[in-house]
Amino acid sequence: MQLTFLGTGSAMPTGERFQTGLLLDGEDREPLMVDCGSGALHGLARTDAGYEGVSAVLLTHHHLDHVADLMPLLKAKWLAGTTDLTVAGPEGTADLIEGLLDVHEYMRDRLDLSVREVGPGEFSIAGYGVQAVETVHSMYCLAYRFAGGGDVTFSGDSEAVEAVMDLADGSAALAHDCSFPDSVDVDNHPTPSQLGAALAGREVGTVYLTHLYPHTDGNHRGMLDSIESEYDGEVRFARDGLTVDVGD
Repeated sequence: MQLTFLGTGSAMPTGERFQTGLLLDGEDREPLMVDCGSGALHGLARTDAGYEGVSAVLLTHHHLDHVADLMPLLKAKWLAGTTDLTVAGPEGTADLIEGLLDVHEYMRDRLDLSVREVGPGEFSIAGYGVQAVETVHSMYCLAYRFAGGGDVTFSGDSEAVEAVMDLADGSAALAHDCSFPDSVDVDNHPTPSQLGAALAGREVGTVYLTHLYPHTDGNHRGMLDSIESEYDGEVRFARDGLTVDVGD
């Protein structure tokens, strides 16, 4: 399975990172887009799958920096003639899509669109077995673990909490929100020291830091030092366009 970071930024653009989006692509599964923030569609267009090849999007939550490119994705797929699409996400996803179609009325019935709502527990989408847990964020949000040759876990937006660490334990890759350096007093997102403490004792192949606010610019080394003072596993900063082959 391959994990591609389509966007590793936040709600405050820097010109260097698109907003949140991931792509999972396995040999015997359909390409799956996870979150669809502003610019993530451009990131998707740069992949081999492209927006034409994606027939499912899974949302962690409904903040704008995770859903802003949904309607542009729908229109791009319609224009490309690849009109099958499933959009899944936590409770409220059906209302979100209905509201977007109310605003962009001309897009109604342009696609063979299916909308699903999911919650904590197990489900499948695009051929992936998924486990989900609720995170701690300012909006209801889910973290997901995707079964593959080596499992991939994505925190969504979340403080560093045991439920997400339990979900990620044993994963080959964990993409985790690390929005701010320790110098910023913040809730609903983790600082590096909080993330390192929560990761301590866990077994994860590689932790990729994402959802990066401009405050993290110039602070990467210090952030890594802070995490590594608590956690002895491999930690890297994600970047837009990074593709990782995830194995056992």
